[in-house]
Amino acid sequence: MPTQDQRGFSLPAAVRVARSGRTALLVMALLVGAATGLGAVAFRWLIARATLVFSGRADYSAVGLGEHPANPWVPWLGPAFVVLAPVIGGLLYGPLVQRFAREARGHGVPEVMLAVAHRGGRIPGRVAIVKALASALTIGSGGSVGREGPIVQIGSAIGSRLGTALRFPESRLRTLVACGAASGIAATFNAPLAGVLFALELILRDFTAESFGLVVLAAVVASVVGRAILGDVPFLDLPLFEVGHPASYLLFAALGLLAGVVAVVFTRVLYGTEDLLDRIWRGPEWARPAVGGLALGLLLLVVPQMYGVGYPVLESGVSGRFAIGVLLLLLVAKVFATSLTIGIGGSGGVFAPSLFIGGMLGAAFGQAAVIVLPDIAGPPGAFALIGMGAVFAGASRAPITAVLMLFELTGEYTIILPLMLAIVIASGTARVLSRDTIYTLKLRRRGIDLDSRRLDDQFVDRTVAQVMEPAPATVPSNAPLSSATQILLASGRSALPVIEDGRLVGQLRADRIAETLEESDDADAATVAEVLDELPTVGAATTLRRALHVLRHSGEAGDRGLAVVDTDGALVGWLTHRSILVALTPVVPEPPSTAARS
Repeated sequence: MPTQDQRGFSLPAAVRVARSGRTALLVMALLVGAATGLGAVAFRWLIARATLVFSGRADYSAVGLGEHPANPWVPWLGPAFVVLAPVIGGLLYGPLVQRFAREARGHGVPEVMLAVAHRGGRIPGRVAIVKALASALTIGSGGSVGREGPIVQIGSAIGSRLGTALRFPESRLRTLVACGAASGIAATFNAPLAGVLFALELILRDFTAESFGLVVLAAVVASVVGRAILGDVPFLDLPLFEVGHPASYLLFAALGLLAGVVAVVFTRVLYGTEDLLDRIWRGPEWARPAVGGLALGLLLLVVPQMYGVGYPVLESGVSGRFAIGVLLLLLVAKVFATSLTIGIGGSGGVFAPSLFIGGMLGAAFGQAAVIVLPDIAGPPGAFALIGMGAVFAGASRAPITAVLMLFELTGEYTIILPLMLAIVIASGTARVLSRDTIYTLKLRRRGIDLDSRRLDDQFVDRTVAQVMEPAPATVPSNAPLSSATQILLASGRSALPVIEDGRLVGQLRADRIAETLEESDDADAATVAEVLDELPTVGAATTLRRALHVLRHSGEAGDRGLAVVDTDGALVGWLTHRSILVALTPVVPEPPSTAARS
């Protein structure tokens, strides 16, 4: 039997009360922020160690143009070590991902979006460990991907695991997943505002006051942890730029249009490369990263600046150290290097590559504008910064995140107006050219459409009271668990609603009963209240549109249906997907009988 303190208060009941309160969710958000902040620091350390081991340098992409130094650990290989580094890395992370967590393959954000939208926010805890190791090995061995996707998936897995351990309901579990995603971005990039908007705009897709406040708190804690250990420095050291001539806004608009096109091209090349490799590859999946790593290594042999994330190269491009031809070469090389890294099964994000591509595009555009319109264009670096935000916004359709990210990077308000203009145009252009983002296209290719469930007018005109089913049998909260179990078995259901003083207070689930019977030494003394679980509810006057939204976001609980309550909280009916389907399906007349036709 569950232990009790000296006042006789049941610990399972205490946990249930804590889970239902906002204070518990607040504490959990803070814990997720702190844990993800530490995880981000550890992840960056893993990347640094792996890069040093595989290349002998802190960041091999920082080599100058025309330079291709050897790895000091194996100097006899000369520059050719970059051909072998991705192969060895693939031999390590390929079996790791295939054996322990296949969700860790790729850029990670789509898997988190899917978990939030369709799996109640449940992400296996092992994903955090496997993703960290696989991504560190991928980037350290030369994979041309970013670290934002991995840390989003790592933080989300931490939030999901902590929430699952305390058996939080799915609505709160999703919020903790978003807290982890925001914390990962905030700690890794020292950009708490961008982390918050990234989580709300892309992961949670919800801007309610409660979720916003919790995500902000988690991001702040993660940022504090990251800054305390790594220092309060931006992840990119960018110069400040100002916008001079008003006519330059026309150039920024043109850049936004071009950035939207480039973002769509990047997305299509990314998944086109994956499709091509899927058709070519016939061996075991665990070996694919190693064999494909040979092609990636040959690309690195030609353009070593593609090694790893490539922030030093991005800084040089924004600062005007490259000519137009070099900038365009780096842009094209990044598109193919990232696509190849993801296509062979590498683990890493596409956030940083989109910034890289946008920076090279903007810098080249700015230099060309200075040549053609020197009195209007202004500094090319301003175009580079705006190109970074525009390409990311076009690829992700997250314009708010893009604006805040670039504002946090520069701290310069003068670029906000042209930045907003270019980002809006880039997002609109990309939307016209492609329905999907760089994140949702991965899901659609698997037959999953996060926005496919459009509701017509009849979902607004009809209420729950018009389609609900009769309520199932109920059990009182103070009933002995043994007698309640008999009622549950007789009902043929997996759960029954629980009432107290005429009001619905939760549900009694068969799996919770089984856990209690297995763990308790004196199950005969247990009551229903000690194993009570939350039950999603909906009002009788609620529209079907809102009710279906609750059903969709209630996960496994929604599969069993929603309890329909009146204004006093009394149980009056039951709503399931089937009852909605029956109510909305038109009656098909039976065909005339043979006798009638004769």
